[in-house]
This record gives sequence, C-alpha cells and structure tokens, in this order.
Amino acid sequence: MKEKTKVGDIDRSLYDFRYEEDERDFFDSGITPGIIGEISDEKNDPDWMREFRLRSLEIYNRTPMVKWGASIEGLDIDNIVTYIRPKTRMNTDWDNVPENIKETFERLGIPKAERESLAGVGAQYDSELVYHNVRKEVAQSGVVYTDLESAMHDPRYAGIIRSHFMKLVPPTDHKFAALHGAVWSGGSFVYVPKNVHLDIPLQSYFRLNAKGAGQFEHTLIILEENSYLHFIEGCSAPKYYEAGLHAGCVELFVGEGASLRYSTIENWSKNMYNLNTKRALVQKNGRIEWVSGSFGSHVSYLYPMSILNGEGASAEFTGITFAGEGQDLDTGAKIVHNAPNTSSYMNTKSISKSGGRSTFRSAVVVSENAAGAKSSVNCESLMLDNISRSDTVPVIDVKTDNCDVGHEAKIGRISDEAVFYLTSRGLSEEDARAMIVRGFADNVSKELPLEYAVEMNNLIGLEMHGSVG
Repeated sequence: MKEKTKVGDIDRSLYDFRYEEDERDFFDSGITPGIIGEISDEKNDPDWMREFRLRSLEIYNRTPMVKWGASIEGLDIDNIVTYIRPKTRMNTDWDNVPENIKETFERLGIPKAERESLAGVGAQYDSELVYHNVRKEVAQSGVVYTDLESAMHDPRYAGIIRSHFMKLVPPTDHKFAALHGAVWSGGSFVYVPKNVHLDIPLQSYFRLNAKGAGQFEHTLIILEENSYLHFIEGCSAPKYYEAGLHAGCVELFVGEGASLRYSTIENWSKNMYNLNTKRALVQKNGRIEWVSGSFGSHVSYLYPMSILNGEGASAEFTGITFAGEGQDLDTGAKIVHNAPNTSSYMNTKSISKSGGRSTFRSAVVVSENAAGAKSSVNCESLMLDNISRSDTVPVIDVKTDNCDVGHEAKIGRISDEAVFYLTSRGLSEEDARAMIVRGFADNVSKELPLEYAVEMNNLIGLEMHGSVG
C-alpha cells in the first residue's frame, strides 16, 4: 500500500457517539428568576447560594455582551437549556453508574486511566457529577477530592467554599461570568493540606451529551503551604446541528511555596461555544503551570489568568491550538505581576488549516509593586494553506522601571526553503512537510498528559494518507 502524508483534522469519531435524552429532564431554555429558583430547589442550595445566584442574574441582565474576540452571534442564550436533571445520584462505586453513562466514559478511556495512572477521578455528565472517587491512600494523606456541591453541604468544608467561591472570578468580571454565577452546576473541589505532595494526578472529565444545552461546572482547588498537585481536566461533546455552550469556571488558590500543574484538553464538537474562565492566585514562592490544548468548538474564548501576589511567585503557560474548518479559536493567557521578583513565561503554538482561524491574545501586567519582575512571551503560528488565518494580539502594561519584559511572535506558512532542504536529503516533499509540522508542534504537545486518557492521543492527526493541506 502506497504511503502518503496528510496533516489531518482532529479525529472526532471517538466523541461523536451520543445517547437519546429524555427531554422531560430538561429545564426550560433561557435564564429567568424562575429557572434560577428551580435550580436552587433542585440542589437544595443554602440561602447564601440562592441569593448569590439571583444577584448574579441581575448582574448578567445589566452587563453588555462581550465585544472582544470571534463573533458569537450564533449563540442565543434564550435557546440554551441551562440545567438537566441528573439520571443518577453521584456515585463513588463505578458499578452503580447507569450503563449508558458508564459506557460513555469507558469509550473515552476514563475508568482505564483511573485504574492505571490516576489518584482520583471525577466524571460529569451534562449538568451533574455522576462519579467521584479517590484512592484510599490519597484520602488518608488529608487530600480532599469531591464534587463541589457535596463539599458545599458538608459542615467541614462549607465555610471554605463560601469564602472562596467566585472570589477570583466575580460575577461582575464579564457577562458569561455572571451567567455562570447564576446557573453553575457540578464541578470539583480539591484541598491539599500543608506539605502534602501528591505524586500522581487527579482528573476531572466533563461530557455534555444533550443537544442545545449548556455546561457550567465550577472547579475550586486550594493548595496549602509547600504542597504539590497535578490536576487534569478533559472535555468533549458529540456534534449536533444546533449551538451548545460551555461556560465553566476554574479558581485556583496556590499557597506559599506550593506548586500546581493544571492540564486541560478542550475538545468540544464544532457546534460548541467554549467561553470558559480560569484564574489562579499565587502566593510567595508559589508556582502555577498551565498546560492547555484547544482543539474543538466552533468558537473559543479561553485566557487563563495568573495573579502573582507574593514575592518570588512564578507562572508558566504552555499552549497548543489547532483550528480547522469552521473554527475560530481565540485563546491565550494573562499574567499579573503584583509582587517583587516574580517571573512568568508563556510559550504557545497554533496551527490553522482549511480556513480555520487562530488568535493568540496575551496580557502581561507589571504593577508598581513588582520590582525585579521578569516575563517572557513566545508565540508561533503556522498556517497550512492560503485560506486560513492567524493573529497575535499582545498587551504589555508596565508600571515600574525595574523589570524585564519581552515578547516574540512568529507567524508564517511552511517554508519552501525548508521543504527543499529536506527533499535534498532524500525525503519526499510530502514527508518533508509532515516532518516540519510535527517538529513545529512537538515541544509544546509533548507537555500534554497524553498518557492519561485515550482521547489525548488524537489531538493532532498526522495521518499517513492523502496530501498535505
């Protein structure tokens, strides 16, 4: 069989299976005080959360629609179902999960990953967590890993949830933060005590099965002094011919001397609007590492923010984006240096093909309190044809003279000279082009936690069939 090379689109066949939903479980579409009240009743919210949801709805109604980034005109919130009643109670025993939900996660490789390489797993199906479990030895170390709503009702954690919930990402931040505050559901709570180093990762996986629906999970992670955690987040949905919405929220609190690595694989279907908000607060000598892969959705807005609030705190963002036909992925990162001798580094790669568009937005803010701060931003974009597009939009705001800030960007197509050089060394033109693309993505994609889930092996398809394009 003759071998040829092709830089393929993401193989989404793994994710496009779905099960029929009973629409009697769907709340009415849109967002009204009545729907918010129904969600609170369904969840038996404490009074403070009921008030928080309604206050967020008020903020949502008076906040203008976001103007930055790709067009989201195709998203009509009035047609989005914001809550779907769970088909099962949250389980800690995999055998008790309903068969169709169990099969969904089995096909995505999640239980296998848990058995082989994870300290704990949470699995969300539509609006609610259906499974959460953590290894016994991890729990015995004092690590808490559970669903956020159970933690909110547990007297041991209720106070800490209330004092941290949407404090880093307040509902006033933007319209979709307010929407999240009003209708949030599901998500995980992680607490790592002082001096505890969790050597194997925790993972949460979010699956949106229903059509015309939204998913609004909230992840809250708190690391105490000198602790360590690697947390992995994966997301997917089957393809429908009507818009879906993901507007989750991630809040990370990294204590003095603590270190958190947060890896995300966003692989939503091409009918999804992924409008996610993520933020970390890092104290003295703490460290946050973001590893981000954005491969799905019709439109994405995703810019994880790191607030370096203590002297010597550091942040690193490593990202890779693949935009194919019909995709407009607006991604990047934000760093706020708010203390002396803080440091940050961004390194991103993006690939666009078949008319796809990738936009990288970076924001580096160095406050007057951040003497000795150092920041470096490096982004590279590769377009594989003449109809794709890539843009870089950097913002640098420096308020002290005593700092070192640099930005470098490269945007281009595959070099004819590089292809000629490789073909002169005996490679075919097709193999040469494939090698260039593979090499371009390698130093970022190798940081992704490919060993933890089957889906992560299909991120960028360098398939040996067809021609480059």
